[in-house]
Amino acid sequence: MDAIRIERLSKTFGGSASAGAAGRKALDEINLRVSTGEMVALIGASGSGKSTLLRHIAGFVAADPQPSQIEILGRPIQQNGRIVREVRRIRRDVAFVFQQFNLVHRLTVETNVLIGALARLPLWRRLTGCFPRSERELSAAALAEVGIGEKAGERAANLSGGQQQRAALARALVQRARLILADEPIASLDPESSRRVMDMLRMLNRDHGLTVVVSLHQVDVAMQYCPRTVALRDGRVVYDGPSAALTPALLQQLYGSAARELFEADADAAHAAAQRFGAQPKAA
Repeated sequence: MDAIRIERLSKTFGGSASAGAAGRKALDEINLRVSTGEMVALIGASGSGKSTLLRHIAGFVAADPQPSQIEILGRPIQQNGRIVREVRRIRRDVAFVFQQFNLVHRLTVETNVLIGALARLPLWRRLTGCFPRSERELSAAALAEVGIGEKAGERAANLSGGQQQRAALARALVQRARLILADEPIASLDPESSRRVMDMLRMLNRDHGLTVVVSLHQVDVAMQYCPRTVALRDGRVVYDGPSAALTPALLQQLYGSAARELFEADADAAHAAAQRFGAQPKAA
């Protein structure tokens, strides 16, 4: 079963697609499938449509009112530009990891992580914040797994950026998500914190079997962590294939002068990725 299936997805901002009014085409006839258990990088220069695509997959934004479909784990989350009524139920299986962490700073790290369990708790527990022991034990285990178990009682505001992002990943574990959509999760982190967060995403994919789609600016990171990369340009898929095939020459072909923004890998990183995944270039 596909974790994600997208057919003919388009999104226009600042106009009316149905009325033919002018607007900016943020997504243009996207067709995409992601298999269960894959770890896929989504790359592109700023404004290419990466964040917009992820937000459509999560059902945060409706597509243009035209024939299209997005399915999550075999269930439609939006069709023909309308988000389905069951969207909240479907989102229980989807964890969205934001660039700015999306934690409540005044709450403890443990409580932020336990928020992932709210959807399966009765209303009175949600209103009172009275979490059962089993959920607290799950939260402790998740925090330990991402390497910040000792931070459970601290306010989220006291954590570093990398620690906050790992807390967000622990919340995905407590949520029991089956799909993680990570929107540039390392964009505001230092190199060491970025490495730790990407290691955590790979662990969730490898050890827990979660499907991961992560948007990135750095092609070298995509090559190191994700066997498959989908590249966007001006709202269109211009490449979908092995990450190891994303050589400087291919990126120059796809992006022109904007390729410099994307390719920062040194020769050793590129060689290591090619050895790991082995591939030949193929443009979409």
